[in-house]
Amino acid sequence: MNWTIAKQHEGLLVRKYLQQEHKFSKRLIKHVIHGGGTIRVNGSEATAVCKLTAGDVLTVTFPEEKKGAMMTPEKIPLDIVYEDDAVLVINKPPGRATIPSYIHASGTIANGVLAHYEEQGLPYTFHIVTRLDRNTSGIMLVAKHRWSHSMLSEAQKSGKIERAYDAVVQGRLQPQKGTINAPIGRKDGSIIERTVRNDGKNAITHYTVLTETAEHTRVHVRLETGRTHQIRVHFSHIGHPLAGDDLYGGSISTISRQALHCHHVSFEHPMTGERMTFTADLPDDLKHIL
Repeated sequence: MNWTIAKQHEGLLVRKYLQQEHKFSKRLIKHVIHGGGTIRVNGSEATAVCKLTAGDVLTVTFPEEKKGAMMTPEKIPLDIVYEDDAVLVINKPPGRATIPSYIHASGTIANGVLAHYEEQGLPYTFHIVTRLDRNTSGIMLVAKHRWSHSMLSEAQKSGKIERAYDAVVQGRLQPQKGTINAPIGRKDGSIIERTVRNDGKNAITHYTVLTETAEHTRVHVRLETGRTHQIRVHFSHIGHPLAGDDLYGGSISTISRQALHCHHVSFEHPMTGERMTFTADLPDDLKHIL
């Protein structure tokens, strides 16, 4: 990346300029310096505390991105909603894991994205911003490289990335609009399951009823926090588990996966600052039980 230093930025240290003008985190600057990248001013190698002068050309070369041992390119179908030089937005189907694990070592979204990059000659690894459980469908945001991932991660921490879900829960909810405020932690004796517990992390879920049937309720869900399995745990906690979510008490008589779909993601583009919003229609298996 190359930038010509403007008059108003004269006197800034390289570090301060990158943080202030281009949203570099301290961690990203350290990664460039110590991970094999370079910082140059007018073609000469420089340090992060070099003082800049108007007209200087600052060049940052990022280190080569290293892929994890299980991150191998694999040609799988991807429903790409949007793509540019910085971000990738995907509509994920249910039943496909986001990243490889020992249980699901291949066939993941990450494997498919790496193959997609390989076809374009892009030397990137997989940087997930808004991860979804294997059996949750919907919109996912992926950063294409380390710089955009750094900016989007900071935006996520500060609550600037909005996500909204559709969930189908068992029974009828009263009241029809409310907030579930209950701390969530790991369930004793389990590495997967979470539960509401007093010593858990703060977790807040807002919901609004959309439609009802005799046995199910479709709710619009907005998360104020992002704990593991938060929506699933919270609705189970109030006696209305998600349909198909047998881990948390839901029945699999009408659907074989948790009835959860991320239908809306909104964020500021890391390069342009433009507000971008993407949506995905409710999938057929959720429409069926309604």
